[in-house]
This record gives sequence, structure tokens and C-alpha cells, in this order.
Amino acid sequence: MDTKRRQFFVDTARKAALVGCGATVWRWLLYTDAQASVVAMRPPGALTEKDFSSQCIKCGQCASACPYDTLKMATPADAAVTGTPYFTPRQVPCYMCQDLPCTRACPTGALSPDLKRIEDARMGLAVIDRENCLSWQGLRCEICYRVCPVKGKAITLEERRRDISLHAMFLPIVHSSDCTGCGLCEQACPTQEAAIRVVSPKLVLGKIGEHYRLGWTEPMPQLNGQTVAGAPSVPGAAPAPAMPHEGPAPSKAPGMDYLNNGGL
Repeated sequence: MDTKRRQFFVDTARKAALVGCGATVWRWLLYTDAQASVVAMRPPGALTEKDFSSQCIKCGQCASACPYDTLKMATPADAAVTGTPYFTPRQVPCYMCQDLPCTRACPTGALSPDLKRIEDARMGLAVIDRENCLSWQGLRCEICYRVCPVKGKAITLEERRRDISLHAMFLPIVHSSDCTGCGLCEQACPTQEAAIRVVSPKLVLGKIGEHYRLGWTEPMPQLNGQTVAGAPSVPGAAPAPAMPHEGPAPSKAPGMDYLNNGGL
């Protein structure tokens, strides 16, 4: 084999190796992006992850408009699709600008212009680790409650007596209906590793199912403007009329009174 032919085969082998390495790297990037999209914290007004990824053109204008440098553009090593905006609540949370500069800067609608109030944003959901939360361990903390910008709605305090004494515990409770996922609570948490963290709601929220009927959450049926007690609340069905009681009133079971009085 002459020198030219030998060099040709060497060059061909090198090119094939480079192509193979490039394909491997590309597959790794796609796999990493697919995994990262589940946990990435997006700016306020972000569409669902599938729609967001298809409409975001990775221009970085939202990150440039953020006055607190909250938003970062993801690199292949970050927990977000490469080139898309995300934020890490423990480091720099969303400070909930009332004028929504990041959303207004988006040119494609990946950050929905329909979002008018920052309080209506749902960037994530705060979740409390009760085993490491100071308040749930009986200490006075309440920092997450105090820094919450939707105080009294997104996070409330439940007073409970400790088992070993008469001292009260004030336990933080997160309400998904009002939590914006800003991450201020996670950043302020004083534990070594945050005992309250903001995650994607899909990771923690279930769905009860439409075949379950929670009658106590439905409006009671009405008859001539009056609530009919005891009648089933079936949408579209005519309410049953209230029937007068006939005969002597049923006697109370003494055991029931005993239990209602705490067994005293």
C-alpha cells in the first residue's frame, strides 16, 4: 500500500471517529435536556414545559430585563434545557416585580403576556420537609411565613400544642392555590439545607379524579330560595322537597353523647 492510500484510510478513520464522538455528545445533550426540563424553575408566565421549549428562541432578553439577575441562561451542565432561562431559588429567588419586566421582554410569548399580576404566577410550588423544618421540630422559626410575599395565603401558620408540654407550635402550611413558586422562602430558610424547597408542581401534586364526588364542596340544592338539607347535590337534577318529620323524635344514643363530651 502506497503512502497516499495509507494516508487516505487514516484520514477516513479520524473523520469517522470525530463523527461518532459528535453523535455521542449530541445524544448526551438531548438526554440531559430531557431530564432537566422536569426540574427547571422557569420565569413567571412560562407556558407548559413542552410549549415553552418550542416557543423559547433562547434570546436571553428576559434574563437581561431581570433587575435582580435572577434568571440565568442554561449551559449543558445546568438543570435546564440548554440556552433557556431558569433560576435557582436557593441562590437568587424571584423577587416578584409588579411590572413583570421579564415577561414583557419575551418576544415570542413563551412567557405569556396574559399574565397581568405577579401574584397569579405559578413558577413552582413550595414543599416543606417536616423532618428538618425547625418549626415542625418544635422550635420557633416562621421565617418562611414572614418572608412570603403572599403572606397569609400561600403560607399560613397552624397553632398546635406540643405533646410533651403546653407550649404551642406554629407550623407553616403551604397552600398550592396561592403559592407563586418565587422561592423567597427557600432562600431565607436558616437550615443548612433548605427545609422548604420550590419544585415543579407536577412532581408533588396528584389529581383526585373526576369520578370522585366531594359533596361537601358542592353547593347545597335550593327549593324556593331555601337550602334543602340532606338532599343530594346532583348537577342538573331537581332538588327534593323537604319532608316534615312524622312521629316521635328518635332518642339519642347515650354512647354518642359520651363520645361527644370527650369521654367525661
